[in-house]
Amino acid sequence: MKILNGIPVSKGTATGKAFIIEHILRPEIPAAPLIEKERQAGWARLTAALLKVRSDIKALLETPDPEQQAIFESYLLMLSDTDFISQVEQEYQKQNHQIEFVLNEKVEDFASKLRAAGDAYLSARADDITDVFGRVLNELLGVRRFDYSQIPEHTVIVAKSLSPSEVGELAARHCSAIILEEGGVNSHLAILTRNYSIPALFAVPHAVSEIHTGDMLIVDTQEEKIIISPDSEVIDQYLHHIAQEEMRRNRLASNRQYPALLRDGTPITVLANIGSVEEARIALDEGADGIGLFRTEFLFMQAANQNKKKGKAAVSISEENQFQAYKEVLQIMKGKPVTIRTLDAGGDKIINAADIPIANEKNPLLGQRAIRLTLADPPLFRTQLRALYRASMYGELKIMLPLVTHVAQVKETFRIIKEVQSDLMREQIPFRTNVPVGIMVETAAAAVIADIFTQFCDFFSIGTNDLTQYTLGIDRENRVVADLFSEFHAGVLRLIAYTVQSARTAGIPVSVCGEMAGQEEGMKVLVGLGVRTLSMTPSLICEAKEILSHYTLDELEQISAKAFPKLPLSQLGSFET
Repeated sequence: MKILNGIPVSKGTATGKAFIIEHILRPEIPAAPLIEKERQAGWARLTAALLKVRSDIKALLETPDPEQQAIFESYLLMLSDTDFISQVEQEYQKQNHQIEFVLNEKVEDFASKLRAAGDAYLSARADDITDVFGRVLNELLGVRRFDYSQIPEHTVIVAKSLSPSEVGELAARHCSAIILEEGGVNSHLAILTRNYSIPALFAVPHAVSEIHTGDMLIVDTQEEKIIISPDSEVIDQYLHHIAQEEMRRNRLASNRQYPALLRDGTPITVLANIGSVEEARIALDEGADGIGLFRTEFLFMQAANQNKKKGKAAVSISEENQFQAYKEVLQIMKGKPVTIRTLDAGGDKIINAADIPIANEKNPLLGQRAIRLTLADPPLFRTQLRALYRASMYGELKIMLPLVTHVAQVKETFRIIKEVQSDLMREQIPFRTNVPVGIMVETAAAAVIADIFTQFCDFFSIGTNDLTQYTLGIDRENRVVADLFSEFHAGVLRLIAYTVQSARTAGIPVSVCGEMAGQEEGMKVLVGLGVRTLSMTPSLICEAKEILSHYTLDELEQISAKAFPKLPLSQLGSFET
């Protein structure tokens, strides 16, 4: 019996026999001279290879999961990058080398420049580029992809690395778990393992050499370990543990019909984060008190994909289709509040649509994204606001603005809203005039002037993911500094506490919709800080109700107080914009 350790990226415990996926080495690409009469044929081979890989990626877009679609859509965008393909063609015409050599040279050069920037986000995109164009090179070189149909079902997959597109094929084989020697916690690959609910450990040293196909394995992500060839007693213990976990999940399901209450009877509102109409139904089934975050960018991505499949222009979702989606979610929730976030495109959320231009920026996460993008494109913003106000007649709608850092952004939004309302009245289209409009507090700038923002908006929702990232200056996808990324850093907690205090003083609602709200320690600290509304992935709602029921408000306030020194909030004073 041997134990290996790794980084957990997708929760769960699993047992099964190992299946090793050997890393397929691409043959060396020699700088072979090109015969001039073969130049045209070489470019035709590249064109055919690009079409084949695009076709393979498009097939993966059939998934109903919006996050998976977004990842594969970004791959298609890379394959359709006319600027990059043009650079390859220019280099091919200048050189006397085969197309395989020229393409590989350009891909490696581009990826190296991204990695040299020293930015974790750009490094991750470099990995995506080498992955997707690696598929093109394999097509050109005749390298056969691994045949996933030969993998027995319910096995534990062990490999050096995998591409995001391969995870879908493994999910179809009902693999029990995934173990990789490489990979980051918040890579596209990790996101997909979580979406498919496949327990996974990454960064496991020497996994391929230490484990052999057929070895019995136990994968325990909570203990961050893999047990190789466990004895029968250990296997029985884990099988018992897995059975208990299944019973626990069934027991937690009974919480769906009850509200979240602390042990002393203090009510906590538990909302759901969703990205599609289908997820609204799941949220209602899981006992959500409403929707705390509807990510509308996925609607735009799906519409662009569907238009391309139908041979239409790759444009984003129309006003009418937006209206129907928002209306349906509001009706599904049957009068429960639904907070819909306006388009949060840009950064790592690429929408391949002609009417949503995304700038080619060195650091997209600090560039033209979210509210900055929509305010820079008034027709796009007006269309979404028209759809939202039209849908307001069908439920308790709240509109939320992402990545707000300046009061002027809120004022400009209200100016556009007044124009939209005037247009709707002139067209005799009914809408509610009293729809609450709030902001996401996800930067230190917004949190520090939270008391000022209370004068201009109706509610706050704290996005702890970006708030932590921007406050600490740490990319959570960067494994090198991953141990420094923490929502419990005193600086982050002070910003949360000041935001909550500002909202309560002004008498406006405040919630938390970041990942911290769905974590056991996170929700305890947040409630202790004064948060009474938490928004999370629908699957976490029943467990959250169970956790909260074990504590009184006094106990949670004590837990919160221990998380960091007593806040001298009065010393923060008042700030001016």
